[in-house]
Amino acid sequence: MSHEIILTNARVVTADAEFDGTVVVRDGRIAEIDTERSHAAGALDLEGDYLVPGLVELHTDNMEKHFAPRPGVKWPSVSAVMAHDTQVSAAGITTVFDSLALGDVHGKSDRVENRERMIEAVCMASDRRMTRAEHRIHLRCEITADDAVEAVDKWIDLPLVGLVSINDHTPGQRQFLDPEKLKQYYKGKHAMTDEQFEEFSIRVTELHHRNAAKHRREIVSRAQARALPIASHDDATHGHVQEAVANGMTIAEFPTTHEAASASREAGLAILMGAPNLVLGGSHSGNIAAIDLLRAGHVDILSSDYVPASLMESVFKLPSSGIGISLPQAVRLATLNPARAVGLGDRGEIAPERRADLVRVRTVDGAAVVRAVWREGERVV
Repeated sequence: MSHEIILTNARVVTADAEFDGTVVVRDGRIAEIDTERSHAAGALDLEGDYLVPGLVELHTDNMEKHFAPRPGVKWPSVSAVMAHDTQVSAAGITTVFDSLALGDVHGKSDRVENRERMIEAVCMASDRRMTRAEHRIHLRCEITADDAVEAVDKWIDLPLVGLVSINDHTPGQRQFLDPEKLKQYYKGKHAMTDEQFEEFSIRVTELHHRNAAKHRREIVSRAQARALPIASHDDATHGHVQEAVANGMTIAEFPTTHEAASASREAGLAILMGAPNLVLGGSHSGNIAAIDLLRAGHVDILSSDYVPASLMESVFKLPSSGIGISLPQAVRLATLNPARAVGLGDRGEIAPERRADLVRVRTVDGAAVVRAVWREGERVV
């Protein structure tokens, strides 16, 4: 016997339109979409709230803070995953790629110390279907780290791995174009003195010269051999983008300049920008503002990065930003576009036969309030 859910009196947002209507779900898939209100017994009245596809998140390091909520604290693994999962699902995210750092320019940081615990806990919780959202793994490969290739070899064949990105956070390389912003960030976040910052810069630059080019080649080769999508990270120049294209990359994460974003667009890369950048009106690193790239048509995907709630907030903020983006277009940035970028053709839009990953959203004084979430037709929030 099939399981049916009827969601009616909703403001339905599809990939290219929004309208008042009804969505019928059967056995975890979208079965029917209608512009009329249903009067069937048992139909759930959404009271005019928006019904959008479940959000698809490709790059979030939000889980790290739950494993290390305070310096020196190692929170229990399963509890940490569940807390992270509760946060992302309540934000309307139904598919999340947890970006786990394989290496850090700071050496043995919490993210490095906890990476094995994080990977094991995510895999275990997913296998037992303990999570509300569907979790996958995004391997963030810090190519300056001495053990970068060793770490990739250890985890790249896990079934949950669905994305690999090449990262180089050597000071002055990509993320921070303004030297003063760079120094301000590291001194503030890591409580460094001027002398410590200079020592750090010298050490990491040496690692870059020793490892970066070799590790990039080896990790890209491994990802290509497994047909995994590969993303560049923090591209700043046309040369960076050319290198990404030569490496077979298909996603450009967080380009830091107009030059890199334009080159990525010309090369056909899917351009991902941070929703926190959009919410805050600019980059905390002093780089290009997401709204400027959106205005230029140089953004395909939004990511919550370090604030899960920023993704839905951005989606509903964009239509009133004055740059000509409709709500269906904004929704695609966080649903259909990221799903397609990583080969998930079964989700990301409200359309027949797609997975019934759905979110009920009410706007209150401009704020997007998530009121219910369904994953494959099962209510999880």
